[in-house]
Amino acid sequence: MALIGVDLRKDPKRLRAAYNDKAGVTAEFNLNVLERLNRELGADFHVEKFSHRAVYDEEKGRIEMRLVSTVPQHVHIAGEELDFAKDEYIITEHSYKYSVEEFHALARQAGFEPKRVWCDEDRLFSVHYLTVQ
Repeated sequence: MALIGVDLRKDPKRLRAAYNDKAGVTAEFNLNVLERLNRELGADFHVEKFSHRAVYDEEKGRIEMRLVSTVPQHVHIAGEELDFAKDEYIITEHSYKYSVEEFHALARQAGFEPKRVWCDEDRLFSVHYLTVQ
C-alpha cells in the first residue's frame, strides 16, 4: 500500500509565479545548492554570480529549476574545472505535475493499482491511495 501526494497540472502562469516568487524564497532555496557544494565538496562557486530561474515545460508537465550564470566564469569542484558562459545554466530540479489520469498510468507502470484519490476543491493537489497489483 502507498499513500502519495501529487501536484496536479495547473495554469502555467500560476506555476511560474509560485516558483519565481517575489519574496525570493524559492531562489534562496535553489541557490543554497551552490553554497552546499562550496561547503561540502570544497567547490568555489561565486553564488552571487548566479541567478535563479524556474521555467515551465508545459509539454513535459514539469518545472525546471535553473541556476543561471550571470557572467562568464570558471569554477572548481571535486577536482574538476568547469567553465560557464554568461546565461549558461545548471538544472537543479525537475518538479513534475500530473493529471490524475497521468499519475494513475504511471502508478500502474510501477506495479501499483490506484484505489482512491482525493483532490482539493480547486484541483491543485491530489492524494492517491495505491495498492500493489
